[in-house]
Amino acid sequence: MASHEIDYEVLGEGVQYVDIVLDPGETVIAEAGAMVYMEEGISWEAKMGDGSNPDQGLMGKLFSAGKRVLSGESLFLTHFTNTGSGRKTVAFAGNIPGSIVGIDLAKIGGAITCQRDAFLCAAKGTSISVTFTKKLGSGFFGGEGFILQRARGDGKFIVHAGGKIIKKQLNGEMLRVDTGSLVAFTDGIDYDIAPAGNIGSMLFGGEGLFVTTLKGRGTVLLQSTPASRMAQSLLKNLPASGGTGNKPIGNLSSIINRM
Repeated sequence: MASHEIDYEVLGEGVQYVDIVLDPGETVIAEAGAMVYMEEGISWEAKMGDGSNPDQGLMGKLFSAGKRVLSGESLFLTHFTNTGSGRKTVAFAGNIPGSIVGIDLAKIGGAITCQRDAFLCAAKGTSISVTFTKKLGSGFFGGEGFILQRARGDGKFIVHAGGKIIKKQLNGEMLRVDTGSLVAFTDGIDYDIAPAGNIGSMLFGGEGLFVTTLKGRGTVLLQSTPASRMAQSLLKNLPASGGTGNKPIGNLSSIINRM
């Protein structure tokens, strides 16, 4: 199925969102809860599946939905369709402060692999599936676990990430990255893990025990501020009950009451 030809515009600076402009009859699919607003004339429906294969059947949809549940994602994807006249806009944003980038799958060989939380929305006709890392070590220590997401198609695919998105082009060399910083990579990139230096570096270097290694020919997208790092920083600096400063977390209700 050829993907719908949606138009989009990424807006904002430190915290970005994306406007998707739909012609009559066009549909964009998105993760549940990602919608910010939609104009009159756009209808939405939660469906089991991405709609890329209309002849998939109930069992196929159940199998695909089951793999999404295993990855920690919602059982359903939300389909937003312009059922009115004239062009209409629907907007989406990620669940953490950060950046959004659009990818034209037709220009990168028709496929990309990304971390399971990176997918934001895509043109209908894009196949969104769950894939598993082929190497046991990468699954255990690679930061993303065994489960990644894979998008196939010829339309627009939108991803979001924490902080700034960094684009790296590899031409046969190796790139070592923090295990939580990887966002996505195109076909032709080999994904693996490696020890983060010697024993001293692994234990006291602050970069964890392992780093992700990427080697080959293709494009890699990284995020400057992974959600896990952001959460750790926030938790570390939350004040204890009745106090302030960098102390263990106390009674969270006291923090909420101050807001």
